[in-house]
Amino acid sequence: MPFDIAQVEAYQWVLAIISAMVIGMSKAGITGLTLMFIPLMAISFGGRESTGILLPMLCVGDVFAVAWYRRHAEWHYLLKLLPSAVVGIGAGVAVGGRLSDDSFRFLLGGIILLLLGMMIWQDVQKKEPHYPQAWWFAVVAGLAAGFTTMIGNAAGAITSIYLLSMRLPKNAFIGTAAWFFLIVNLLKVPLQVIFWKNISAATLTFDAIMVPAIAIGAALGIVAAGKIPERAYRVFVMVMTGVAGVLLFVL
Repeated sequence: MPFDIAQVEAYQWVLAIISAMVIGMSKAGITGLTLMFIPLMAISFGGRESTGILLPMLCVGDVFAVAWYRRHAEWHYLLKLLPSAVVGIGAGVAVGGRLSDDSFRFLLGGIILLLLGMMIWQDVQKKEPHYPQAWWFAVVAGLAAGFTTMIGNAAGAITSIYLLSMRLPKNAFIGTAAWFFLIVNLLKVPLQVIFWKNISAATLTFDAIMVPAIAIGAALGIVAAGKIPERAYRVFVMVMTGVAGVLLFVL
C-alpha cells in the first residue's frame, strides 16, 4: 500500500519527530543514537517503507553536518572507504528484501560487536593496532557499511568503528563521517526510487515537515559535541556503538 501522509497516526508523528531530532544530533557528533530508532521506525511504518522515509531525513542531517564540519574531513581515509562502500550498496540493492529482518539484525549486530571487540582489545593491550592499516580492513569496512546502509540505513556503527580505529581526532572523525554519509546517502536515493519504489512525493512531503526537528537536533549535537573532551568522546562513541550492536539482538 503506498504511503499516505493522511493515514499517519499520532504516535507515528511523535516517533518520527523524535527520530528526526536524534538524526540531527547524531549527524552533528553525538553518534550512535540513530541506530536505536531504526528498529522502532521499522516496526511503526514497516521495514521497507521506513527506509524510504528515513533516507531523505538522513540526507538533510548530512547536509547540516557537512556545512559545519566540512573543513575537518580526512579525505585520505574517506577515499579508501568509498570504493568498496559503493560495491556494498550494489550488493544491498541486489539482495533487497530477500534477507529477513531478523537475519539482517543478527548479522549486523554480530559484525559490529566483533569489530568493536577487536578495537577494545587493542586499546586494553595498549599496542598500536596493525590491522587498520591493512588494505583488507578498509575493504571489509566499506563493503559492510555500503551493504548495511542500503538495506537498513544502519552503517553508522560500522563506520564509527573504522574511523575510531584510525584514531582520528573528534572533529576529523565527525567531518569524515559527515562527508562519507552525504555521498553514499545521495547515491542511494535514486536506487530506492527506481528499484524499491519507497520514496515518493508523499514520503518527501512528510520528510520536509521533519526538517525543523532535524535542524534543532543538529544544533544541539554541535553544542554537545563541542563540550566533550577528545578521550571522553572516543569512549562515548565506543559505548554507544556497543549498545546499538546489542540492541539489534534484543529489539
